[in-house]
Amino acid sequence: MTDERQSGAGTTGAGFAVLWVAIKREPWIFGISTVGSLLFGALTVADAWVLGWSTDHVVLPAFRDGEIGAGMLWAVLALFMGVAILRAVGIVARRLGAGVMQYRMQARTRRAVTRQYLSLPMEWHQRHPTGELLSNANSDVEAAWGPIAPLPMAVGTVAMMIIAVFQMLFADLVLALVGLLVFPLVIATNVVYQRLAQGWATRAQQLRAELSEIAHESFDGAMVIKTLGREPEETARFRAMAEDLRETNIKVGRIRAAFDPTLAALPNLAVLVVLVLGVHRVLSGATDAGDVVTVAYLLTIVSFPIRSIGWLLGEFPRSVVGYRRVDAVLRASGKMPYGDAAAPFSEAGALLEVEGLRYGYHADRPLLRDVTFTVEPGRTVALVGATASGKSTLTNLLSRLVDVDAGGIRVDGIDLRDLARGELAEVLAVVPQTAFLFDDTVRGNVTLGADVADDEVWAALRTAQADGFVAALPDGLDTRLGERGTSLSGGQRQRISLARALVRRPRLLVLDDATSAVDPEVEARILAALKGAGGDSTLVVVAYRKATIGLADEVLFLSDGEIVDRGPHRELVARNDDYARLVNAYEQQDHPLGEPEEVVAP
Repeated sequence: MTDERQSGAGTTGAGFAVLWVAIKREPWIFGISTVGSLLFGALTVADAWVLGWSTDHVVLPAFRDGEIGAGMLWAVLALFMGVAILRAVGIVARRLGAGVMQYRMQARTRRAVTRQYLSLPMEWHQRHPTGELLSNANSDVEAAWGPIAPLPMAVGTVAMMIIAVFQMLFADLVLALVGLLVFPLVIATNVVYQRLAQGWATRAQQLRAELSEIAHESFDGAMVIKTLGREPEETARFRAMAEDLRETNIKVGRIRAAFDPTLAALPNLAVLVVLVLGVHRVLSGATDAGDVVTVAYLLTIVSFPIRSIGWLLGEFPRSVVGYRRVDAVLRASGKMPYGDAAAPFSEAGALLEVEGLRYGYHADRPLLRDVTFTVEPGRTVALVGATASGKSTLTNLLSRLVDVDAGGIRVDGIDLRDLARGELAEVLAVVPQTAFLFDDTVRGNVTLGADVADDEVWAALRTAQADGFVAALPDGLDTRLGERGTSLSGGQRQRISLARALVRRPRLLVLDDATSAVDPEVEARILAALKGAGGDSTLVVVAYRKATIGLADEVLFLSDGEIVDRGPHRELVARNDDYARLVNAYEQQDHPLGEPEEVVAP
């Protein structure tokens, strides 16, 4: 559905367009539920015929003769029971079909949204808050397909209304015409309701998404809020939005509270008029009592089709808003193309080649310009530069979280864009500075569900210098770490994150200041273990400390998005004053009480 169609059509037209999408995707289930609804509607009208026939052939003769024939009594019971059983079958088919169709569409859409999230680049995610993405995949999906539940009922009740009108006209033309005068009033009432409710219902759906964003942001930043004492302000922010949503929902409820009894009362008033007029027509011999009963009963059920259509139309505002928000995600551009090349298998480190790389978050302001370097298999390169020089962006490009604007990145001679989906993860592992741990066991956080033996897990933990504190945990590898690993320190979380990468034995390991929260002594042991246990791997390290930089075979000095110098650490310190000032400044921050001892590569 395009934006032009959505903006050019009203909410009702857009709502039916959303339903048409569901009908095209699930035609068989919709057909079954609709047949069940039609059966229910037809047999509801048949009840009126059975009631009228029973009045003329059983009830009135019983009053006249003073007795009821057993055959006629069994015939009436059989008619009522048959109609009731078939109507129950129709109800089951209608409700089951509508439920299955609704839940299948929700599941299908959620899977599509999730796949889209995975395929979209990081730069798209950076422009959309997490709370909004959760709302798209949850409440917006539910709202989009909300009208499916009353849809089969509305279709069936429309058929029921048509059948009822014809039967009323067939029973008594005059009484039918008098009774049908209520239709314009019912339709007008429904139109007024829709116009009053649509705006507030749309506003309520939008507020739900905004409230979800605030709630997620508040819980995600709980530590910041608590440590800075901003709980009252954050509570007030949430309360204001929640009260706005409450007031909006109350306004919708008030409108519906006035609409429902009005809609129910109009057919009842018509029934009273028909009964009064019908008595006069029966006394004058113009009609039969059974026909009056039939028309009156049909009028009592005429309000139900109108109300069911009202339920359907009442869901449209939320449905259209939800569908548009979900559709915006599904139509988002920027998907990463993948090739069909497989990553070469080798026990040695990977060859990394970066040539003419250019990238920027804004097209007119590139962050990285003409970045070119090569890392031979098994070698270690350190990326050093001031804040905002492009180091972390370069690691994102190496791991293909985002794609380059120009130039290329090759692993073992294959451009990253030519690799099939998932192949790069067979070669490369990234350890970010901010370690994210799941609410799972230590084993689960290291393996992420992969089939890895415990001895391999312990080996990775030893290399990351995490085996000591993991062994001291209450249940060892089976200890649950809590949400985001809050039961561990920052350095411990970083070491678990490093072990998660090492257990996969990557041929190319990218460390984005992955030991920043670790004290220098532990960091030195980690670096020594990496050089020993992972000597065959190719390492690209974003480094600040001299101990980390000293591990590298070559240092790439980035400044303002360009590699301005390169070479061994000692040579750069000797010949490049900017580099020397930068690394010495970092070291003074780590050791404010004295001049540290320089660590160089062995």
